[in-house]
Amino acid sequence: MSAQSRTEQPRTTVHLVRHGEVHNPEGVLYGRLPGFHLSDRGRKMAERLGEHFADADLASVTASPLERAQETATPIARAHGLRLGTDERVLEAGNSFQGKVIGQGRGLLRNPRAWLLLWNPVRPSWGEPYTAQVRRMTAAVRDARDAAPGREAVIVSHQLPIWATRCTAEDRRLWHDPRKRECALASVTSLHFEGQRLLAVSYAEPCADLLPSVPQVPGA
Repeated sequence: MSAQSRTEQPRTTVHLVRHGEVHNPEGVLYGRLPGFHLSDRGRKMAERLGEHFADADLASVTASPLERAQETATPIARAHGLRLGTDERVLEAGNSFQGKVIGQGRGLLRNPRAWLLLWNPVRPSWGEPYTAQVRRMTAAVRDARDAAPGREAVIVSHQLPIWATRCTAEDRRLWHDPRKRECALASVTSLHFEGQRLLAVSYAEPCADLLPSVPQVPGA
């Protein structure tokens, strides 16, 4: 392909948005469980995201089927008069600790029986393989990109699938310390394409001033 034909390829951006804060006073790792909705602060984050994307040339807004993702995506879609789509491929990662309390005191990780699931952080052994998350997320990104040439698309998903996708895009290793993920609540990880070629990855925190002072459960 000549240099001239490459420059004629459409520039398309797919934004991977993490959902806002969830009402979760017990500190449960809720994973794919239903019934976990945005907190009051999470709803403010969702409205802020709607403002953040107000001037974007959005062709589509899609979200994980979980309530927290749907509620985060709704103001974005509403601001553009778009129908909110649902995509199972951008669902939260599967996790064997789902429904358990992870943390100090009575937290699950103080139980030696839980350690049997922690033997392989590379896969990881306690849940859905990182590579499986990347495959399904990449397929969703590809479809969103190809359906909106020259425009932008939003996918509202969850921390770990977004982070694993970014690591792959930036040629980083997939296994990592969860405390070091750059994927805050209501953050925006943007994949910038020229045609089908990934040009760059960028990251923004439109709700930085709304973030809680105490971090939530990793992966939530």
